[in-house]
Amino acid sequence: MKPSTLKLTAALALTLLLAGCAGMPGMSGGDDAREGAPVADAGQDGTDGATAGAETTGAIEGGAWTGSPLENPDSLLYTKIIYFDYDSDQVRADYQDAVMAHGAYLAANPEVTVTIEGHADERGSREYNIALGERRANGVKRLLLTQGALDSQIITISYGEERPAAMGSGETSWELNRRAEFVY
Repeated sequence: MKPSTLKLTAALALTLLLAGCAGMPGMSGGDDAREGAPVADAGQDGTDGATAGAETTGAIEGGAWTGSPLENPDSLLYTKIIYFDYDSDQVRADYQDAVMAHGAYLAANPEVTVTIEGHADERGSREYNIALGERRANGVKRLLLTQGALDSQIITISYGEERPAAMGSGETSWELNRRAEFVY
């Protein structure tokens, strides 16, 4: 057999093997209808069906959460994006409890570090938006410190307008881009 034919045969065999594995339970690309996995019909519970077949790994029967408190959807720690008003670095009242919960978590876990990423919308100069993102990250940091977190646990960085969460020019996009994000 020629070397080029041998390479083609090997590539074809590998492709067939991977295509066959994709349909097996537990392999990526397979069906969501795995044995024992919950399956929901799209729209059945008022949702769009995008989470059909999703499983929560930290919950046990009876509703108690056993996973990381940062991943518990019922916890304030699950909120990792803090939104700001236009041209403001003050943590909004509707996010203060979440930020304070992160501060208490950091105080109780001194080995944990977090990066606070500050962001701004596209309005204003690049330099202004970098400064505004920094002020937003530092505003969140100040609130974390009041809850007992250590300065050494918190890293702040500003991306200004460079990493938008939403593309576009309009209030809907701008609201999503005026934010600070917790990255553990």
